[in-house]
Amino acid sequence: MPGVIVDSAIYKGGARVSGPEDLSDALDEARATGDAFLWVGMHEPTEKEFEHVRSEFGLHPLAVEDALTAHQRPKLEVYDDSLFVVLKPVVYDDDLDTVTTGELMVFIGDSFVVTVRHGEGGALAAVRHRLEHEPQVLRHGPTAVLYAVADAVVDHYIDVAAELQADLEELEAEVFQPNGGDAKNTASRIYNFKRQVLEFRRATAPLMQPMSRLSVPGVPFVHEHARPFFRDVADHLTKANEYVEGLDRLLSDALAAHLAQMGVRQNDDMRKISAWAAMAAVPTMVAGIYGMNFDHMPELHTRYGYEVVLVVMGLIVWGLHRMFKRRGWL
Repeated sequence: MPGVIVDSAIYKGGARVSGPEDLSDALDEARATGDAFLWVGMHEPTEKEFEHVRSEFGLHPLAVEDALTAHQRPKLEVYDDSLFVVLKPVVYDDDLDTVTTGELMVFIGDSFVVTVRHGEGGALAAVRHRLEHEPQVLRHGPTAVLYAVADAVVDHYIDVAAELQADLEELEAEVFQPNGGDAKNTASRIYNFKRQVLEFRRATAPLMQPMSRLSVPGVPFVHEHARPFFRDVADHLTKANEYVEGLDRLLSDALAAHLAQMGVRQNDDMRKISAWAAMAAVPTMVAGIYGMNFDHMPELHTRYGYEVVLVVMGLIVWGLHRMFKRRGWL
């Protein structure tokens, strides 16, 4: 299955060794050796392509269905012959301000590990390469692989959270800039940012329960000496979840502040409009009165009546302008 099985190898005593290409023969050899295991890595296999792996490793049909269909929540499932863990690595595109989640499914059992990757998130090749240079970790068997994969995914959560925090600070500066910026665009960016944080939360929050289970006794196929390491992963995950919750709260506060600022600016605009309308109303009223056809009106037949009325209107408007200016309406 070229292109589907990304890598397949036997590891003995923490070192990669050559073995049969046939999965059945390779698994038999790993089990016969005693201190070895087979690690098979796959990328988006179809049902037909995964059938051979399922039959050779005796994977549970429900776990296989989840691994093939993807779109699963992070979880831990225990079956008779294997342990099934779902992880959701995340990738943040700083240019597009988007969070993209992939999926990693890990099967561990008697002398084998099967990893299935969906999407571009989660570079298992880097994890495998790092483990191959740390034989003291890899010699602990399939549990070491599960720990290394989970640790890499969770550590990247913190990196993504830091990138989101940096972008959020830029967004906050835009919200609180003196001229207010593009109000419509700012509100849209905040809402889109909240959607990305929600997508991030869907990856981090449900993973807490599986990591907590792996750090206590009672989970089969997990080496007892690995529990402290899974507790460390759980601690890092708690930190990542706190980052996500903090980001969500800050975004809610930023949105509320932005809406409040829009309301204040609208009130300022309305006061300015009202002030100018009031100043325009006075000469309009006076001119309207003098436009009525009455014979007996002040200054109507006076030589300088026209000029006097204009001066009076100007003085009234000037007085209103000073009053509005003192009150901060203009």
